[in-house]
Amino acid sequence: MRIHFIAIGGSIMHNLAISLERQGHQVSGSDDQIVEPSRSHLIDAGLLPEQLGWFEEKITDDIDAVILGAHALVNNPELLKAQELDLKIYSFPEFIQELSQDKTRVVIAGSYGKTTIMSMIMHVLKTFERPFDYLVGAQLEGFDNLIEITKTNKIILIEGDENVASSLSSKSKFMFYKPNIALISGINWNEYSTTITFDNYLKQFEDFINTIESKGTLIYNKEDKYIQKIINDTKSCKINRHGYQIPEYTINKGTTFIKATKGDIPLQVFGKYNLSNIAGAYTVCEWLGIKKDDFFEAIKTFKSSIRYLEFVASFEGSVVYQDFDHTPKKLKASIHAIKEQFPSQKLVAIIELNAYDSLDEKFVNQYKDTMNEADLPVVFVNMESIKEVNKCTTHLLEDIRIAFNRSDLDIVTNIKDLYEFLENFKSKGNNLLLMSSGNYSGVNLTELADHFFKNY
Repeated sequence: MRIHFIAIGGSIMHNLAISLERQGHQVSGSDDQIVEPSRSHLIDAGLLPEQLGWFEEKITDDIDAVILGAHALVNNPELLKAQELDLKIYSFPEFIQELSQDKTRVVIAGSYGKTTIMSMIMHVLKTFERPFDYLVGAQLEGFDNLIEITKTNKIILIEGDENVASSLSSKSKFMFYKPNIALISGINWNEYSTTITFDNYLKQFEDFINTIESKGTLIYNKEDKYIQKIINDTKSCKINRHGYQIPEYTINKGTTFIKATKGDIPLQVFGKYNLSNIAGAYTVCEWLGIKKDDFFEAIKTFKSSIRYLEFVASFEGSVVYQDFDHTPKKLKASIHAIKEQFPSQKLVAIIELNAYDSLDEKFVNQYKDTMNEADLPVVFVNMESIKEVNKCTTHLLEDIRIAFNRSDLDIVTNIKDLYEFLENFKSKGNNLLLMSSGNYSGVNLTELADHFFKNY
């Protein structure tokens, strides 16, 4: 096929373009911005556009399919030309569904936990050399690409995204996959990360359930109250329903064990979110024909690879973990997980807030009491970044302290002071949790761990 990508520079879009080119299709593309690592990947594949921008002359009537990225606007000149020529135009998820019509489509959806559950399932299937295609939202250890689609594999695992598919459709991406097996991990509406109302957000997942193929299977977290609501609202769907919940577990000497009939199963991950994700991944694998004992044998070796309670370093019994998130709910849960895992040690918890969030009083007020379990709570705010947004910061630090409701909250305002803070107390008997959806001003987290262990 001759296939043209409008907005080829996206993380998923460029991976699909490379995959199709390797299968022998003739691939071209355009974009008005292409950043790393997409740029290098496209160069290596020989698919980097010669010029940035949109060029309607690239759109000719010999193109079999145009794939429209979410980044491209409705007035994009290449899109308009494709419409004028009456070419077949797909959004990204529509094209994935087209490629996978003869496969068992497994779609993992939810406000959180999608990538972790995907990575667990992929780890188990890979362990037992079960072939599968996949589409995942983050780079995972042991897998070279975000997407792998073949002509031969009978199963495809898809991370279902509730964001809008393209400028031509108001539907969520996961509405197009038509899953044979679907999982919903949890629903958490956040007014700061979405532009739709709570009711409409719930409706997306209800509509998603209605797209499951007849006699297909819905796997869901039955401990989530919002999922319970949409399950009740979709009773008329002729599908199988299989709920899961956090399994019984114990913690001994810093290791979490799942209770099983043939003995306790030691894990390399911990925390109730991870335990819930394991239960969801197990249920999917069960429907794919993986035996229970085999699943548990494989999950023993699973390690977090997407910065969720991910191990960074350890020294003389003290440990450092990182967590890629800064939402209030996740912050509270991650602190609790570390304290539950290591109850005899104190916890230094540092959360990085970006400039815009820290200046939004309503946003920061969500964090009330979220760090109550931390023995030493710290907020890192890069004041240099705040100066760049040109807003008044006179009362910023005190406003943050009041918002978190911790009078002993430490607030660090530049990376040099963060180094000094980490070095100014003995790490012996303490653990460190670093949380952020940023990158701590570009500092490697192992470097922060080194400063933490410096004064042991």
